[in-house]
Amino acid sequence: MSHHAVHAPFESDPRFIDHYKEGGKKQSAQAFATLIEGMDKSLGDLMEKLKQLGVAENTLIIFLGDNGGDAPLGESWEHGSSAPLRGRKGSEYEGGMRVPFIAAWALPDSENVFQKEHPIAVNEMQCQMGTVMDIYPTILSFADVKREKRYVLDGDDLSTLFKGKRDRKHRDDFLMHFPHAHRGSYFTVYRQGDWKLIYYYMPKDSEHPQVKLYHLLEDPFENEDVAAKYPDVVKSLFRKMQRRLEKEGACYPVDRFKRPLKPFLLQ
Repeated sequence: MSHHAVHAPFESDPRFIDHYKEGGKKQSAQAFATLIEGMDKSLGDLMEKLKQLGVAENTLIIFLGDNGGDAPLGESWEHGSSAPLRGRKGSEYEGGMRVPFIAAWALPDSENVFQKEHPIAVNEMQCQMGTVMDIYPTILSFADVKREKRYVLDGDDLSTLFKGKRDRKHRDDFLMHFPHAHRGSYFTVYRQGDWKLIYYYMPKDSEHPQVKLYHLLEDPFENEDVAAKYPDVVKSLFRKMQRRLEKEGACYPVDRFKRPLKPFLLQ
């Protein structure tokens, strides 16, 4: 089920507005809080209905957002609802890209045949990366459905990760390509392991692209750009980013002459 409610424009859910009037927050923040509570109630209602129908034990729930946080709190590139991570939805920082992701059986039952076949670790946190593109192959796996060969899969099955185990076959890189104007404009993010490269296309100054480099294990809040300190890491990640963009047929921003601005590094 897709909840559109937690999205701008933030219009109050009248069922819950009285819960937030005394918090001292501005009206848009109060409205956002009512939408969160409404989504929470909706999920609870769905889970209760599954129990009433007697199918909860056979139902997999995957709960996640489709973008980073966008609560009307804080500046777009600083700290808001995703704090202590930096950035909001549409930005190149982790708070603008990471999303909550919870997978669970609607009603855990150790004797259920489906849950025995596809166990999900309880109260465990998985540190390997996953993306929304992984959901489709994961659902196919849980449902024991074979995909047609003509269908291209962009993601990977998360079943091993759901068990709380490490999947050595699962890719450890991540690409986010943003070749247009928005809150964060004209950038590509490429992450491998704990290293994260941000490449900025500069349509108004196409001869001078910019890069930033962060080490997310040592600097999870992206306060220190270490691109100048690790030029070899920049070059390595940049080449991998280039190859993946080309492999996936990426579109690029264009300069004032409508020429595509493919990534390049200044010498």
